[in-house]
Order: sequence, then C-alpha cells, then structure tokens
Amino acid sequence: MRRRAAELRRPQRRRRSLLVSWLLGIFAFAGAVLFALHHYHHQERIEEPKKDKSLAIEEPPNESFNFTHELLSSTSFARQLVDQVTLAKAYIIIAKEHNNLQLAWELSSQVRNHQKLLSQAAVSGKLIMLEEARPLVTRLSRLIYKAQDCHYDISTTITTLKNHALALEERAKAAVVQSTEFGRLASEEASLPKSLHCLNMKLTEEWFQNPTIRRHKNEYRKSPRLVDNNLYHFCIFSDNIIATSVVVNSTVSSADHPQQLVFHVVTNKINYWAMTSWFLLNDYKGCTVEVRSIEEFSWFNAKFVSSLNYLLFYIPQIHPSLEKVVLLDDDVVVQKDLTPLFSIELHGNVIGAVETCLESFRRFYKYLNFSNPLISSKFDPQSCGWAFGMNILDLIAWRKANVTAKYQYWEDQNVDHMIWKKGALPPGLLAFYGVMEPLDRRWHVLGLGFDVDIDERLIETAAVVHYSGNMKPWLKLAITRYKHLWDQYVDFTHPLVRGCIDN
Repeated sequence: MRRRAAELRRPQRRRRSLLVSWLLGIFAFAGAVLFALHHYHHQERIEEPKKDKSLAIEEPPNESFNFTHELLSSTSFARQLVDQVTLAKAYIIIAKEHNNLQLAWELSSQVRNHQKLLSQAAVSGKLIMLEEARPLVTRLSRLIYKAQDCHYDISTTITTLKNHALALEERAKAAVVQSTEFGRLASEEASLPKSLHCLNMKLTEEWFQNPTIRRHKNEYRKSPRLVDNNLYHFCIFSDNIIATSVVVNSTVSSADHPQQLVFHVVTNKINYWAMTSWFLLNDYKGCTVEVRSIEEFSWFNAKFVSSLNYLLFYIPQIHPSLEKVVLLDDDVVVQKDLTPLFSIELHGNVIGAVETCLESFRRFYKYLNFSNPLISSKFDPQSCGWAFGMNILDLIAWRKANVTAKYQYWEDQNVDHMIWKKGALPPGLLAFYGVMEPLDRRWHVLGLGFDVDIDERLIETAAVVHYSGNMKPWLKLAITRYKHLWDQYVDFTHPLVRGCIDN
C-alpha cells in the first residue's frame, strides 16, 4: 500500500499531542485537590481531643450475641433447657400413651416455661443466667425423675421418639399420594366396587341353580392331589373372588409346569358359594383349586372370624398332611415361576420372608411397644422387620417349633392391645422370632398400593409384586402406574365379568 505524504500526517500528530497534554493537566489538578483534602482531614484527626476512657461505658453490641451458638454450646444454659424440653416432650407422649394425663399436663406446663425463657433470650439478645435457669431446670428434672419412676426409661423414650417421627414421615408421604387421588374420588365409591358385588351375586345364583357345580365340588374335595407332597401347594385366604383369580392366574401363567400346582383357598361363608362356583367354572391350565369356608374350622377362635388373615397362623392344622406350602396374599401378582421356592434351604427355620428394614426403617420398634417389659426383655427393638404376602413355610419345622402355640400366647398377652394395636404382622414377628430365613429381595417387592416411586427395574425383576397399602388394584384409587400389572390377569371377556362391568 502506498504511504501518504508527510504533510498529510503532521496535523494528526499535533492533535494527539494536544489531547495528551490536556489529560495530563486534568490528572495533575485532580491529584492536587485530593492531596489537599487528605492533608486537611489528617490535621482534623490529629487535633481531635481524645475521649477519657474512664468515662466511657463499655456495652457489648447485640451483634456479639449469637443465640444459635448458645444453643449449640454444650456449656450454655440455653442448650440445657432445650435438651430438657426434648426429653420432656418424649415423656409427655409416653405418659399419654399410658393414660397418665396428670403427669403429661405437669410436663407440658414446665415445657411452656422453658420455651418462654428461651424466647425471651432470643428476642432480648441476652444470655440466660444461672439464676433464671436453675428453678426451671430443677422443677422439670423432678418431673423427669418421676416419669422414670414410672418405668419410662431412656431406651423407651428414644424408641417412642423414633416411632412417632417415622409415623409422621409416613403419614406425610401417604398424604401427598392420596391428596391427588381422593379429590377425584370424592363422589365415587372407594370400597369394594359394585362390579365385584355383582359378580358375587351372579356366581351365588349359579351355585344354587347349577347342580353340576355342586357335584363337581364334592369330587374336588376328594382329590388325592390335595395332600400330595410331590406337588407344589399354595395357600390363599381371601373373600375377594377377582383378586384370588388374579393370584391363581398369574401364578400358573408364570409357572413352567402349571399342572403341578395346587391352590388351597379359604374364604368366609358369605363368599364361599361364589368363590367355589368361579373356580369350578374356570380352568387355570390344569392346576387344582380347593375352596373351603372358614366356618369348617370349629377350633378357630371366633373373635377372628371377621379377618381371614389370622388363619395363616393355623396352616398346619388346616393342612395336617402337607409338609411345605407357599403363602400368598390376595393383593399380589406373580411374575416368575415360584416352584424354586420349595427348594430353598431354610436352615431349619420355619418361614422364609423378605426383610423390610431397608424400607422406611421397618424394625421391631415400629410394630411393638417396647415399654412393655414382656417385649423389651425378650426382643431386640432393632431387629429387622419382614413381610407377609409371599412366604415359604416349612410345616414340619413349624410343628416342631410349635409356632401356633407361641402365636396364641402373644395374642393372650395382648388382650388389652398394649403390645401392638392391630394387624397380623406384629404377632407374626413375635411368633416367628428366631425361625425366619431372609429371602432375596427379588422374590417379593412391596408397596404398589402406596408408593408411587418404586424403581421400575425392581418391579421388572420381582418374582412377586405386592399391592400392600390402601390403593388396591381393583379399586378406583389404584396407582395408575402399576394397575396394568394386575389388569392383564383379569378375564374381562368372561360373560359374568363383562356383564357386571357393563352394568
């Protein structure tokens, strides 16, 4: 590129020099002003008279007091008050559970006094002094000693706190799930659907109108397959026909040799004819299904007639000739062949079950009242819980260990419901204590009736999925994500089923 002539470049250089000169001048002026101001203020500070320290009153500012640090300090009175409040609240819960309302009221009153003093300290920004804390700590200590004299010891307190914390956690989790469903179901039925009532009625009519069914029933009851220990026997206790049919259908559909399976169903008198009719009218790949009524067992305690679940504790009496059975709840779906269960080594134990203490910390203290000396002296509160729903039972070992007698003993001890509140699992934990063999978790996956976040891979690999919880798959409040697993084993094309659904 050709360079410009020199005369054309000189004016630009002159403009640049002029600009630089102006900038230097401005900086010099600003520097002089800043120097003058700095010198003036420096002189002011030198000439300012010093205050007499003897006249000053030193008062620490509020910023220096950190109430959080006080609560965390092991030597502060605030920390001592808070610790006492925590302990007292636990004893309040225990006292109420034991109907000691006077002690609960006294503890609550002292807790309020503690909280008032702590609140005042937090607002004022002042330390809690010995003179303030001593009378409160003394009074509450006496009440805590009084609670301990009532055998509300520290281990019971800790266990109670855990129980209530876990209960609140589960209630909150359940509320989140249920709140999304119950609004939609406010005007709909939330109990046994009308279609199931309809099916029961139609099958009962079939029983009385069809003499062939009644004749076949007598033939089935005499079948040698019912006591053949070379076959695979399954026990189901249920009053729900469709649910029971799903258990049977899914089990035989997943079995390598379904004709070797025998199902023993026990139901109540109301549903006996309908249940019997259904399994005589329908064939499930050559398997055998026996239906019996709970009223047949005259030795069974009448107070449990309303709940078929308790019959499981009498399986050896119901089936005196059998040696090994698999127990299935009516809210399960079988996805794998279960016959290998019969070959699992139980190491002399009576029952094989999947432990549940990895889920929601389901240990013994969650189900049982360890403030009762009978429980605390015989059982470890940290023992891992396990689940009914899919269990392998060695009936020979059962009879040898006399598990039924142990169950009856604990039922007698719990006549006032102070050891456990309700359900078949708590007495099961007691009766089978020390004779339970843990199974691989893949045999039995629980929670499809309450937990919306079960890992899909866990469901896919499970031998049995269990709709434990309130959201049963036959109800409208069932969790949609899991419902198809159950629906696939319902014969919606069956004339009786279709007729009831259409109505």
